[in-house]
Amino acid sequence: MKTGKVFLVGAGPGDVGLITVKGMEAIKQAEVILYDRLANPKLLEFAPRDCELIYCGKLPDRHILRQENINDLLVEKAMAGKIVVRLKGGDPGVFGRVGEEAAALAQYQIPFEIVPGISSGIAAPLYAGIPVTHREHAESFAVVTAHDKSQNGKPLLDWAGLARGVDTIAFYMGVGNLPFICENLVSNGKPASTPVILIQWGTFGRQKTLQGTLANISEKVLKAKFTNPAIILVGEVISLREKISWFENKPLYGRQILLARTGESVSGMAQHLMDQGADVIEFPKWKKTVLPVDLTKVSSYDRILFTSPESVGEFFRAVFENGVDVRKIGADFYGASTKSVKALNECGFTAKLAEEMTKTGNLLIVGDDSILQKGYEMADFLVTSKKELDRQFLPIFKRMLEEANVNTLVFPSSASVGQFVDALQECDIDALKLWKDLQVVSMGKQTMAEVEAAGLPSHGMPEKATKDALVDFLASQQCKEV
Repeated sequence: MKTGKVFLVGAGPGDVGLITVKGMEAIKQAEVILYDRLANPKLLEFAPRDCELIYCGKLPDRHILRQENINDLLVEKAMAGKIVVRLKGGDPGVFGRVGEEAAALAQYQIPFEIVPGISSGIAAPLYAGIPVTHREHAESFAVVTAHDKSQNGKPLLDWAGLARGVDTIAFYMGVGNLPFICENLVSNGKPASTPVILIQWGTFGRQKTLQGTLANISEKVLKAKFTNPAIILVGEVISLREKISWFENKPLYGRQILLARTGESVSGMAQHLMDQGADVIEFPKWKKTVLPVDLTKVSSYDRILFTSPESVGEFFRAVFENGVDVRKIGADFYGASTKSVKALNECGFTAKLAEEMTKTGNLLIVGDDSILQKGYEMADFLVTSKKELDRQFLPIFKRMLEEANVNTLVFPSSASVGQFVDALQECDIDALKLWKDLQVVSMGKQTMAEVEAAGLPSHGMPEKATKDALVDFLASQQCKEV
């Protein structure tokens, strides 16, 4: 059997858009991905649908897989002929133990590539409005581990060299050792008044900061119960933050949104919300199998209703593949949602919403296999695909919920409500218990009616069912405290 290949990939600091092009290309061809806690799980959605996902998460107090086990798995999967991605938060060469993994692969002559990533020690400060170097404030910069492999975990460093010879210092994962760090810097010559900032979950929408000085930051951290993952930045350059802070000024900064999803891929709405500063978790994750269809009667219908944007693409791909002349389809086109209508418009067709549909004429309903359970009457069905929960992502979703502090739930369509509630049950999550702490937003009157029919709370809707209107609506309201 031919030996596979391993890509040791830096996932970047958290924001999905900060992964490198080469890193993304590796994910898209992976057959196995071993991923860490600090690699954004959203990156896994870009992997092939049959890719095996293995969680190697490391928390300060426990490891899911120890480093030796990870090394063994990399060797085992590659020896089985697989293309393997080891996905690590930040840059794999900055406290990412990539040297140990590469050495294990080299020992067995397994081909590998190391793909650099943007390090959190640089990116998190920038998202907090702080460049780590500046001509007037900081001409030197150091990255330092704040937790080593000694018995007490306190790093053995050249404290005098750091205190007197480095302008900006970034300590990684050091919240537990913060008093020790501050004490050693001050005792070795760093002024007690030197600014310090902690940046938790840097570059995520849930990014938080806590600012102080070497003299008082430890007390502030205890009072605020501030925890890892966090970068500790020390240096006068922090003073620039007041002038050039940008990420925290975005309209949806602080919004942690759970977005109900009916489609297979990442939605445009999710991307738009993230662009405005929100943290967005889409749920559930679906996988789809395209089915063969019979189009012999397609020209006999007066009305065709498309139940999703995906059904539009699947229908017209089938029309092309079956050699059907689209000019012979004389039906009026309708969409079950504005997104479905837009998909038809983008194909060059005029279309109306389902509520504007006439009552006369033969009707064909196009969509995935869920349309057979929706109680449509006096219609024929064209099932273009089979949609099912991607169960491999259910434990991933549960971990994402545990890590986040979700304060908002958005239903983009009426179809998303029932599917979302059913999927929660698959995760053993009580929908009503989840709901009570969230602001629930419905996109459109039909969606709100569906939410209320399910016996769930509803906290309003934007004036229009558009992405921009949703951003304005959320920005105008205060987040619920969770």
